[in-house]
Amino acid sequence: MTSRAPFAAALLAAMAAAVPTASLAACEARSGPTTAALVELYTSEGCSSCPPADRALRRIREVAGATATVVPLALHVDYWDGIGWKDPFSKPAFGTRQSRLVHLNQHAVVYTPHFFVGGMELGGSGMLGDEVRRQNVRPARADIQIKADLTPSGTLVVDVEATTHGSVEPAALYLAVTESGLESKVTRGENAGSTLAHDHVVREWIGPIRLAAGALRTRREVAIPATWSSTRLNVVGFVEDETTGGVLQAISAGNCAKS
Repeated sequence: MTSRAPFAAALLAAMAAAVPTASLAACEARSGPTTAALVELYTSEGCSSCPPADRALRRIREVAGATATVVPLALHVDYWDGIGWKDPFSKPAFGTRQSRLVHLNQHAVVYTPHFFVGGMELGGSGMLGDEVRRQNVRPARADIQIKADLTPSGTLVVDVEATTHGSVEPAALYLAVTESGLESKVTRGENAGSTLAHDHVVREWIGPIRLAAGALRTRREVAIPATWSSTRLNVVGFVEDETTGGVLQAISAGNCAKS
């Protein structure tokens, strides 16, 4: 319905509800030679047409195929919050990013549900599998190495190194901490009476962090609230061409859990 107007984790690894969780004390991961498909879904619990898109994101690995490399993100926008139901996972930054991607794709309409793959707007969830596979055959235009550790005090410490290939300038790194296995009972708005399930929900968003001369090394610390499930958390990192919005490379804790 139209609206108005990373690396790795030392936690985690329920990348989908059907995937067993794993908890790691510390881990390290490095991106590969081909491009992982970053799938961004802009969604809201206040939007009646969003639950099917949420389900499509949860099934993304099944749709894309067992050999696909996909990094899913569910970004809950806040511009639905004043229309009957406040989404508990919404953040203003997500609507701002969505508007920027729409502009870079030379379009004008911001709506939910709205998919982007590799920074490029997608017409609908029916094309997700094909676009993920197209992204996966492209040589990566950046390398990302990440180390993550969850301290006894509940702080996630993430060290990242990123470099771009060639002369991609300006480029920026983004990091996200996501949580899966979330559930909400909606009592008002378009989804009143529904119990909604969510995976890959972005809980913490860091960036853009600009690369200098095509390189970056940074450390970030995230305090993990006690209300978050440490066994269902994941860390995602990606490097973006700031001029076009194209994603040069992405990585998730799923890589780390397999190492």
